[in-house]
Amino acid sequence: IDIKLQQLIEDMYGARRGALVALDPNNGEVLAFVSKPTFDPNLFVEGIDADNWQKLNESPDKPLLNRALRGTYPPGSTYKPFMSLAALTSGKRSPSQIIFDPGFFMFGNHRFRDDKEGGHGSVDMYKSIVQSCDTYYYLLARDMGVDLIYEQMKPLGFGQLTGIDILGEAQGVLPSTEWKQRTYKRPEQKRWYSGETISLGIGQGYNNFTMLQLAQAVGIIASNGFRTKPHLVREVVDIETKEKQAVVKEPPQWLGYKPEDLEVIRKAMVGVNLEGTSAGSFVSAEYTSGGKTGTAQNPPYRDNAWFVGYAPVDHPRIVLAIIIEEGLHGSAAARS
Repeated sequence: IDIKLQQLIEDMYGARRGALVALDPNNGEVLAFVSKPTFDPNLFVEGIDADNWQKLNESPDKPLLNRALRGTYPPGSTYKPFMSLAALTSGKRSPSQIIFDPGFFMFGNHRFRDDKEGGHGSVDMYKSIVQSCDTYYYLLARDMGVDLIYEQMKPLGFGQLTGIDILGEAQGVLPSTEWKQRTYKRPEQKRWYSGETISLGIGQGYNNFTMLQLAQAVGIIASNGFRTKPHLVREVVDIETKEKQAVVKEPPQWLGYKPEDLEVIRKAMVGVNLEGTSAGSFVSAEYTSGGKTGTAQNPPYRDNAWFVGYAPVDHPRIVLAIIIEEGLHGSAAARS
């Protein structure tokens, strides 16, 4: 943990609820691991009293929940770069292939509305990420189907334990037809309906992931297709002899993505911060970065706001995943 970065982020969150995970994509070191609101651990040193325990345990803000480790959320539009990578890898889309977005997508009698009234017009893969076009990903999800999405997203770590060196990590949900059959009891619940696939493309539906999974996935894009295992411990120090012993780390695993496919995604994520939905946050930045904003439905509450990113582009040293619960739009939350 970079204690100065940790403190800065905790201060910036203020009274807002949410979480942030920052990793070094080169080796998986956790640079910041923030969950807000938090609590004073000194309350537990000699056994917490009944009043304080009740306040913590019954608080609607859930301060006892380690959101960075156990919080699971639909990722909203931060999922779009990974959907595009899946489309390239599976051959379902090329970077230059264009769809027309009228502002909605019809599936049967159901109208899936786009994020922009009137639509984005002609949209290629770059524009779909930079301007965050929902219709592009409704169509893509339909063309891929739930099980191909599952097959492509699993290697990126979605719905899988990262194996971080701390107990209690949540797994989240990467849906598939097999998952639904295993999870539900009644026959009509076990069946996968085609309409359920559409919203998966924009990071909604049954998608439910951890901050660690999003940060790790961004790291794969930033590091040219290498997946690293997140870890908090760099070395162990003997309290008597002061001898230091480095923790043996797993080497990065290359996932076999084509460099040209990864470059398409990186270029678009850079475009997000230069001319897209988070451009206002990086106007005076001294470095070039890549990112993606997201807004995810959170019924019955207000929408959650997301941002994922990496920097600097040429030699990434940090990747991060940020969520502000009930923060509404990701583009606005990124500026704050």
